[in-house]
Amino acid sequence: MSQLPPALPSSVVVTTTFTVEGQRIVAYKGLVRGLIVRSPTIEQGIMGGLKSLIGGQIGAYTEMCEQARQTAYDQMVRQAASLGANAVLGVRYDASEVKMSATEVLCYGTAVVIAPLA
Repeated sequence: MSQLPPALPSSVVVTTTFTVEGQRIVAYKGLVRGLIVRSPTIEQGIMGGLKSLIGGQIGAYTEMCEQARQTAYDQMVRQAASLGANAVLGVRYDASEVKMSATEVLCYGTAVVIAPLA
């Protein structure tokens, strides 16, 4: 029986900016990241291959990439929460090809504790 990952903390603010309106940074917890390497399933590979012959958007690959981004994001947020952070600032994504059929997706940012301005 596989174990489900812990639920995502709903109280972690995630933003691509380096500030949060009306909040101040009271502690830096450090760099946090989520990393996943994905390759298409057999079905996604077949559907993607067929679609690439006729052109247009390859929905099977789009779905695979979105799942990878979401998994990396979730890992990053869980890591931030485990450090006691309530926000992740400056969030970015990076992706690269690991081999012909696998893609690495990295989601990273700076974990901080924020509090309302006095």
